Amino acid sequence: MVEEVRFLSKRFDVEDGYTLDGYERTGGYRAVRKALEMEPTDIINVVKDSGLRGRGGAGFSTGMKWSFMPAAPVRPSYFICNADESEPGTYKDRWLLERDPHLLIEGIIIACLAIRSEHSFIYIRGEYEWPARRLGDAIVEAYERGYLGDDVFGTGRRVHITVHRGAGAYIAGEESALLDSLEGRRGFPRLRPPYPAQSGLYASPTTVNNVETICSVPGIIEHGAEWYRQWGTEDSTGTKLVCVSGEVRIPRVFEVAQGTPLRAIVEELCGGMIDDRPVKFFVPGGSSVRILPGDKLDVGLDFESMQEADSMLGTAALMVFSDRTCTLDAVLNWTQFYEHESCGKCTPCREGTFWLTQILTRLETGLGRRADIDIVEDACRQIEGRSFCALGDGAAQPPLSAIKYFRDEWEAHVEERGCPLGATPRAERVEPLFPFRTSEAGTIEPPRARLPLSPPEYADTAAAGRRGRDSA
Repeated sequence: MVEEVRFLSKRFDVEDGYTLDGYERTGGYRAVRKALEMEPTDIINVVKDSGLRGRGGAGFSTGMKWSFMPAAPVRPSYFICNADESEPGTYKDRWLLERDPHLLIEGIIIACLAIRSEHSFIYIRGEYEWPARRLGDAIVEAYERGYLGDDVFGTGRRVHITVHRGAGAYIAGEESALLDSLEGRRGFPRLRPPYPAQSGLYASPTTVNNVETICSVPGIIEHGAEWYRQWGTEDSTGTKLVCVSGEVRIPRVFEVAQGTPLRAIVEELCGGMIDDRPVKFFVPGGSSVRILPGDKLDVGLDFESMQEADSMLGTAALMVFSDRTCTLDAVLNWTQFYEHESCGKCTPCREGTFWLTQILTRLETGLGRRADIDIVEDACRQIEGRSFCALGDGAAQPPLSAIKYFRDEWEAHVEERGCPLGATPRAERVEPLFPFRTSEAGTIEPPRARLPLSPPEYADTAAAGRRGRDSA
């Protein structure tokens, strides 16, 4: 019997847990008072000993990441909270921002003390209107009480927090693209090295952490590293917020110890599948990780188990699908998302996601060939490991894994000239640029090449484009 843990989520059901008074009444701001009496290196060592790993997807040691910051910075150093929660299926950070914003603020203060920073930025996605308001109100409360500002808790230490609203770009969740966006530029990933700890925001030492990661810090500082290690496995310590969605009876955020089998989460915490249908496939960590078939649902919720199962923990956004969901339809949906969100900086991602969408649309609408399945695999291999950042890698994972486990279903789309499960064609929303046509004899004809625009037609098109820009 799996039980929920009440560590990060202990105030989720407290009526006034989002206010400063409610937060302090339930034990808030005790850890930061303890941290103010500690040396920065001692704070880092406690977090390092706890085994806390990044909860944004990469899973890197948090304490190790903090230790990369210079001990005696000659320039201002910055701490960045990445609240640009844009991974499909992920909404855990939103719950923390709405229900317990002061936990994040306390974690940020402790992190700033550890890396010797006096200014922190919270980069929150533009669509998170209500979480941003809740967070802003909490920051105002902290300033008014003297917990933020030039004299934190009356100790003479300075910690300031600035909330920056993003413009809704998925790529801004990548830490170096986030830094570019903070500096007022278009969000493009940076070439590394140098790494943010050496040259980050405004070319100064910078550390970037996820919301859930930061919210784990106060409890670790207050109770100690060994207390935190009571949950989880040896290499994946602590608890994890799991965002469950899809065809389950109770889709919501659950907090469980790392290593908990996914089957227990689905069957016990979520109440099983809708209509008691079998699990056909699931995505354990958001749409940018490899999908797994239903017979692997016993895998543990930790970094190592997911790697052994040929997937990743990612953001622990668990999306579960039954036997009435078409894998090709789901993969096309995610691929369209990545095509739209590609920043266009590198060719493999910019061109690869575009052509994947075209070929997958062709297959789903029954206009594809068997060779198209091999072309999809080849295109993904050309994207994987060759793109500038992890967006290209993430876009390649769903098609590769779906073909690996469900190739028969993909071939049925070719043989039956459409989805064997009767999925609604997405071609109504995205029409292939170069669609294959079926002749009267039932054979598939290659597309006719599109001729280039004639000079007069090109001139008219260019003039119309200029007029549109001028009017805008």
